[in-house]
Amino acid sequence: MNNTTSILILIFLAITFLQSSYDKLFYWKDNVEWLKGHFANTPLKNQVPLALLNILVLELITGILNVVGCIELFINNGRVFGYYGAVFACITLLMLLFGQRLAKDYDGARTIVIYFIPAILAVYLLN
Repeated sequence: MNNTTSILILIFLAITFLQSSYDKLFYWKDNVEWLKGHFANTPLKNQVPLALLNILVLELITGILNVVGCIELFINNGRVFGYYGAVFACITLLMLLFGQRLAKDYDGARTIVIYFIPAILAVYLLN
């Protein structure tokens, strides 16, 4: 039962982060333009492309770790990749939360908490 729950959470995290990184990668210019406005009144206003690149890399790593972790857990009950995928998910989400709070986007920050709950649950289950 624990494996089923863990696999489902890892799939959820993989979909979340791979889709988000896909969007950032293939719609880079649109994302940069929107985020420049979003962070116009913050200390990040001149670092938007670099911050977006950092988040993109973290999201790709997170998504890949969660896919590999799901496969590892399914095939041989291994938990290493899934655990690190869940930890990376938490770190990435905390960075996104920080950005939303900095931009005073409290609704956006609240939304990130919804994703953080299954991520932290995965860390707990896979530890």
